[in-house]
Amino acid sequence: MERIEHRACFGGWQDVYQHASATLGCVMRFAIYLPPQAGHAKVPVLYWLSGLTCNEQNFITKAGAQRYAAEHGIAIVCPDTSPRGDAVADAEGYDLGKGAGFYVNATQAPWAAHYQMHDYVAHELPALIEANFAVTSARAISGHSMGGHGALTLALRNPGLYRSVSAFSPIVAPMQVPWGQKAFAAYLGDDVTTWAQYDACALIKAAAEKLPILIDQGEADEFLDGQLKPWLLKGAADASGYPVCLRMQPGHDHSYYFIASFIGEHIAHHAFNLKSV
Repeated sequence: MERIEHRACFGGWQDVYQHASATLGCVMRFAIYLPPQAGHAKVPVLYWLSGLTCNEQNFITKAGAQRYAAEHGIAIVCPDTSPRGDAVADAEGYDLGKGAGFYVNATQAPWAAHYQMHDYVAHELPALIEANFAVTSARAISGHSMGGHGALTLALRNPGLYRSVSAFSPIVAPMQVPWGQKAFAAYLGDDVTTWAQYDACALIKAAAEKLPILIDQGEADEFLDGQLKPWLLKGAADASGYPVCLRMQPGHDHSYYFIASFIGEHIAHHAFNLKSV
């Protein structure tokens, strides 16, 4: 593991590292913000998953989250959104291949060789973080758009791994929208019964654990009706008695201006749950 960026920020450090990932079979980067409290004690961790076309940089440079992480004493870890490198399969367009891993374990060629993002985020990355930094095993997870989908499905698929989950503009029903259908057909194949394991609306109906979920969605989001459809998750959650707080935010779109407006409330949501046990 090699540190490639090191910047002072709100009394702590915003760093970026690269490491050889055994799960993905390539060199990966992740960003980690260590708040000032990590200088004298271990702190809990919020994992942030970014959306299509993004990498480890977007959240740390645009969201303004470090201020709130420093106030609450929480580390933030931001992995890349897909495997990278010349040997990694790619596709034309922004919504498949590099920058578009969809946080699934691909089963189809040529994707299966590297696109194992679910296992990387759920297992390899936290093991690496907890072995090398002043953090506890108390974890929360959040994300935006494709990353919101990843946060919800990782939390729903892995009971006991996280203490809370939140999302901005998540893809909640990938089996029912073009982004998800394209990615799942490529990564998982034509058998749609295998897709449900990565669909939050399907997973929430049989969830073994009921974590507190906070979702913010902009009412002016250009992808709201065609790709996101958050009301589908709220309906599935209500039908199964799962506690989901869906907040529709007037005037807000799909951008990081939206995320920056509410990230403080999301970090407070996670801080409460990370420190309540």
